[in-house]
Formats: sequence, C-alpha cells, structure tokens
Amino acid sequence: MTPWERVRQRLHDEIGEEKFSSWFARMELDGLSDETVHLSVPTRFLKSWIQENYLPRISELFAEESGARRRVDVAVRSAVARPMPLKASGRREVVSERSPEARPTRTVPATVMPASATANASVNSIASDMSSGSPLDPRLTFDTFVVGKSNSLAHAAARQVAEAASGANPVFNPLYLHAAVGLGKTHLLQAVVWAAGQKGRRAIYLTAERFMYGFVAALKTHSAIAFKDALRTIDTLVIDDLQFLKGNNLQQEFCHTLNALLDGGRQVVVAADCVPSDLEHLDERVRSRLAGGLVVELAPLEEDLRLQILKTRYQALAEQHAGFTVPAPVLEFLARSMGQSGRDLDGALNKLLAFNQLTSEPVTLEMAENAIKDIIRPCDPKRVRVDDILRIVAKHYNVSRADLLSQRRTANVVKPRQVAMFLAKTLTLRSLPEIGRRFGGRDHTTVLHAVRKIDRLLGTDRALADEIEVLKRAIQEA
Repeated sequence: MTPWERVRQRLHDEIGEEKFSSWFARMELDGLSDETVHLSVPTRFLKSWIQENYLPRISELFAEESGARRRVDVAVRSAVARPMPLKASGRREVVSERSPEARPTRTVPATVMPASATANASVNSIASDMSSGSPLDPRLTFDTFVVGKSNSLAHAAARQVAEAASGANPVFNPLYLHAAVGLGKTHLLQAVVWAAGQKGRRAIYLTAERFMYGFVAALKTHSAIAFKDALRTIDTLVIDDLQFLKGNNLQQEFCHTLNALLDGGRQVVVAADCVPSDLEHLDERVRSRLAGGLVVELAPLEEDLRLQILKTRYQALAEQHAGFTVPAPVLEFLARSMGQSGRDLDGALNKLLAFNQLTSEPVTLEMAENAIKDIIRPCDPKRVRVDDILRIVAKHYNVSRADLLSQRRTANVVKPRQVAMFLAKTLTLRSLPEIGRRFGGRDHTTVLHAVRKIDRLLGTDRALADEIEVLKRAIQEA
C-alpha cells in the first residue's frame, strides 16, 4: 500500500464512510515533488472546503506516512492540466492510478420510488449526482430492526410515518429522532425510505452534508431552481445528522424547504444527536419548527435488547461463515459487558469471529473474555450533556454561559472555557469538531489545544486537578 493509499485509509477511518464519500472520494493524488504533495478535486467548492477544514490534517498524515513533511497543494482538475510523470532523474515521482477497490462505489439508489414514478426519475435526481441522495443500505429495514423498551416509541412512530397511505395527511410532522451514536437513528431513517417507497410514495434520504454539497453544487451549475423544486415536490424527505448543517445560506434554504414541505402536507423525518433546542448553530426558526412535531429519543440499549441484537447479528454471521458458533452463555456475557451501542456489539462479535477464523480456536467464555478485553466496558457512564457542562462550569467560575461561547480572550474567561472543552472531551462521546461547534462555532484545533493544555497542567497544578474532580462530580450528579 502506497503512502497515499494509507493516508486515504486513515482519513476514512477518522471521519467515517459517509463523510469520506461526500468530501474526499474524488480527491486524487496527481504527483509528489521534493517539497509538495499535488492533490486535485473536481470542483472549486470541494477545494475550498478541504482547504478550510482538512488541509493541516492531510499534511500531518502525509508526513507520518511518508516520513517527510511537504506542503499540500489542492487544485481543481478542470482548471489544471494533469502533471505528466517525469523520468526517474526528474523531481516528480510517478504515481500509479488507484486500484478500483480504493474507489468508493454506490450500488443502491438513495431515492426510493414506486414503479409508477419511474417516468419522473429525472426530477428526483435533484439536478446533480451529489444532491440525488445518500446511499441506502438494503439491510436497514423495519424487518431487521430489533425493538426494545429503549427504542419502541421511535420505532412505532417511524413505522406509522412510513406506512401511511399515499396522499394521507401526516400525523407526526416533522418526526424528529435524536440519540447518541450507534443506537439506531440511521437504521430507522433508511427503513422509513424503503417502506415509504413500497407504499407508493416518493421518498429521499439525505445526510445533512449531502444536502449542503448538493445545494452548493446546484448553485455552481446554475441548477438551484431545479434542486429546490425537486426537493419540495417529493412526498417524504428524510434528513440524517442535522447537527452538521451549517452556513447561513444553507440553513435559510433548509428552512424554506422544511416550511414548504410541511405546509404542503408532505412528510419530513429528521435525526440528530441532540434535541432541537440544543442545535444552537441552527436558526431559531428551524429549531422551533422541528420542535413543533414529534420529538423522540432512542435511549441507550438495555441489556435484554442488547442480547436480542447479538442473537440476530450472530445468526447473520453464522450463515456467512460456516463453523462459526457462539454459545448462548457467551452472548449473555457480551450483552452484560459491552457498551450500550449497537456498534459496540458488532465490534465484539467481529472480534470473536476474527479469533475463531484466524486461530481455529472455538468460541468459549474464556476465549471471549480474552478477545474483547481491550474493548470491554462493564458499565457505561451517565450520558453527559454539553449544556450541563457549560452551566456547571460557568457557575463554578462565576462567568456566564454566553461568556464561554463568546470570542472574549480575557483570562477570567479563557480558563473556564478551556476547562469546559476538556470536560466535554473527557465526559462525552462528541468529537472535537462537534465540541467546537457547541462552543460558539470554534475550529477543532482550538478544542484540541484546550484539551492538551488542561491535560498537561493537571500533572503539575494540584489546585486545578482538584477543581476538575469537583466539576466532574457535579456534572455526573446533574
């Protein structure tokens, strides 16, 4: 694997499949010189977004994988000629084309329509490939969703929305689902799209990032009107990861689209990682409209539900891998020991499968304990909210919440703000970019600096260490 391929893989692992597919899948390496990495993308918008958000990180990854620090240059392919490889004596290295396996593919359409709507497929393409929707997983249907106490209300609401007859007035509109990662939000959203299509309704599934990219791409290609019209004429619009929607123009367009769909009696389903009121970067009008529908939380998975999920997913793995057998006591052990997320359960089963396939060792309780010891979490801590951290830290240091979110750089504000960022990183599952957004739209590097600074001071400043412990207890008890 070349350094470039390793950089792509690490970037993919860091940001996830959906984000990588939306922003980096079409970024290519044109060549390397002694001092510069030459990358190219197909649009100016992609170039601008990557330069603003990920250029330093790409540079770091190249330095780590190649052993030499180089400047990273991003160009637009349509605006530059591809560099020609030079002879071995030249300064530019020859870069081989990526293998087909390295190129993400999309085999399932993100827009599900009844057969009668095939003639109108061009309308639902929404003016460009990027705005035609996000990929759908055919496995994510209501039939494969495991229901328990923690998600039964969300499942019932999603099912009623999806199975409503074509032309019927929506009952829950918008339907807003929120939960931490790995609890089934995306599964339910995609299940809604599949089921709605089977009921004769035109439905489209979009992540917030795909919506952003599609709208900007439509502006660039002068097809914004077609983009808007297509979105506003579908029957069911499903938006995932709304917490990532940012930019005044994009929020304004989303607000107009949301209002047009709701006022027109069309169904909207939205998912995010927090309640509408916590989406502080969104316009107040959007938050109010979202809160006016049905807001449902998918709670952490209880032990009984974790066991049901493990049994279901184990059966699927057993069908794919002959000889893979997991005794019932081992599944019960995993249900008790793993975290409260479906992804934790998948990771544990995959660990057992790897041990079994690679070592030919049968799956036993002892083997399972050894296999998952590095990912085991006997009990998950209480789910901490960033709002609680802001409130408690502000009160402790006698500053206002607005001060912590402001751009003020006075000493009496900077320290509490850095402490709050440190606590948000250590007590929640939120990523650095997510924390930055919750702290007044700051960049993830600012959060990283704060976390590292507080962590470094804890080793020498006993008073600060005591303050942090007091704050942690207060937050956990909130």
